[in-house]
Amino acid sequence: MPYKTSNIQPGDSPAGLSSGEKWREWCDRHAGSFFIAPAVTLILIFAIFPTIYSMVFALSRVRFTGDGLKFRYVGFRNFEKQFFGSSEMHFLGRTEPVSILGMIIFAVIVVAVLWWLYRSWKNATWVRMLGRSISAAMAIFLAWILCASLLSGNSIGTLYTTLFYVLFGCAVQFAIGTGLAFLCSQPIRGRNFFRVLFFIPLMVTPLGVGFAMRMIADVTKGPFEPILTLLGIQDWVWSASPWSARFVMVICDSWQWIPFIFICMLAALENVPRDHVEAAQVDGASSFHIFREVTWPQVVPVAVTVLLIRAIEAFKIMDLPNIMTGGGPGSSTESMTLHSVYVWRANDIGSSAAIAYLLLILTVVVCASFFNYVVLGQIRKARS
Repeated sequence: MPYKTSNIQPGDSPAGLSSGEKWREWCDRHAGSFFIAPAVTLILIFAIFPTIYSMVFALSRVRFTGDGLKFRYVGFRNFEKQFFGSSEMHFLGRTEPVSILGMIIFAVIVVAVLWWLYRSWKNATWVRMLGRSISAAMAIFLAWILCASLLSGNSIGTLYTTLFYVLFGCAVQFAIGTGLAFLCSQPIRGRNFFRVLFFIPLMVTPLGVGFAMRMIADVTKGPFEPILTLLGIQDWVWSASPWSARFVMVICDSWQWIPFIFICMLAALENVPRDHVEAAQVDGASSFHIFREVTWPQVVPVAVTVLLIRAIEAFKIMDLPNIMTGGGPGSSTESMTLHSVYVWRANDIGSSAAIAYLLLILTVVVCASFFNYVVLGQIRKARS
């Protein structure tokens, strides 16, 4: 007797079932939704709702009253104050006067960005062009602030202080972490000991790192005081100079986060197939060529992903500048996150929320641009 197939499609209720059976069948079909519903509910309550509610703070002037908080809608004035108002120098830095060198470099950057945008116009969809236009606009804005402040001999604000921590700090951490991971992936004696040793700083809390580094960096009583005295450097105080204080922040932050990059890159390097390396050695390739042509293409997807994760975390740096310098001298080591906290302590909750949203926009645009134009490009290149 031939087998008869059913005409019932997935999701249809079979005819002739009782109401209880139909209910159980419906529950089976939606079991996945039931299982993830608690997690989605918690995300809505503890993540999305506060994010939306904070937008109300960012668009309002908030005052404390005896009955609680009183909101007065002010539109984008809290944001405008960071660019054109009383907080402009704090946020953007001093942008006047602009030197001739700054104007020339800015013009070159604008031409390069517009040329890149023009070349992308032929082969990109409108969605990609929208994203690239946002990236180009952000690049031009950041270039203008850089040329008008740092390259014109003026001071930078919390915006570029944060970008300095992210760009320079992550580059240093990635280079050192990858180098240590490569050394520990080699057949050397005591490599298990060094793996544990290099991983220890990541287990220390940021508060502990801040206080420990504050004592170590003390040039009068710290462990480097005899060395500085021997070199004849006795009156130098790193916390009194803006750039030396920023570099010390990067060094301290690197000590804490190099282990993260180290452990991730070590796992990636040890997963490189040994037969590929051995084949290159048989062909007479040098260690440098083996790393560049064999090892690096294998680990580049992990490398760019780890760098992206570290950059997102670096945008939120607050503990070390707060503990070690209090944001000083002046506001030279103050990140945008710490700036938001200080404004919040001054009971200006609206401006604090506006700074937090500006940091969110900066993080999203920079990291999304890095992911689309660097991460995906490197992954495609490694696979090809």
